[in-house]
Amino acid sequence: MGLIRVVTDNGSDLPASLLELHGIVEVPLDVRLGDTDAAELRGVSAERFWEIARRSEALAATSAPAPGAFHDVFAAAADDGCSGVVCVTLSSGLSATYQAARAGAEPFAGKFPVAVIDSLAATVAEGLLAIEAAELAAAGAAFDDIVATVRADVEKTFVYGTLETLEYLRRGGRIGNAQAFFGSMLSIKPVITMRAGVVEPESRQRTRARSLEYLAGILGRLGPLKRLAVGHADADDVDVFLDLCAPYFSRSETLVACIGPIIGAHTGPGTIAACPILQ
Repeated sequence: MGLIRVVTDNGSDLPASLLELHGIVEVPLDVRLGDTDAAELRGVSAERFWEIARRSEALAATSAPAPGAFHDVFAAAADDGCSGVVCVTLSSGLSATYQAARAGAEPFAGKFPVAVIDSLAATVAEGLLAIEAAELAAAGAAFDDIVATVRADVEKTFVYGTLETLEYLRRGGRIGNAQAFFGSMLSIKPVITMRAGVVEPESRQRTRARSLEYLAGILGRLGPLKRLAVGHADADDVDVFLDLCAPYFSRSETLVACIGPIIGAHTGPGTIAACPILQ
């Protein structure tokens, strides 16, 4: 039998080069932005999306894939002689993608191993879990061992982010308990996190610089890190943030990626996310 195939969705914000490097198959969520057709946006890079979004007054909207999209990818893996599929999805607290993947896997029960794992995370935190699964598969790890390791690391994976504004979260309906931020001073720079797969408030900072310092400081308080990814939504100060993170994790080993439209539609441009997995 062949290697175990790893599948994820484009909420993971993994660039095409890393998907290809690790042999990860991506099932896309759709994005709509004003009059721009979803099919047109499906193929654009994250960087190109922000060029389009900054010129539009419309708010981007996203929709989960149909179960059939996952079914087709799982079936292709079986046809290719793979020994199983490990699918890591966007948090079920943010999207119906996990449920769609589960539904797409149902016809394979008892016939072909498909494990669907809820990352309880988003953006490059989800991406790190998919990469971990792919690296284990490439090293010849058994299907059950890969699933067990990734599921254990879901509990050690964190998402922290600083936003330019809460407006995108509010209008996109993904605010969670971060509603607590509203009614405070408009000048704050909110720091958010994800707990149990949903958005929660973490801190209020008065300036962008302080929000970045606070965000980096979290990494020091969490303890030794096994992996670290930093995602940014067209943020021009991401290098400043990476320098702040360097005392806690090697910059050369930090995965840096642009946050695309799936997550960016709900956080807005300028977002920076720190996504560690603890040892």
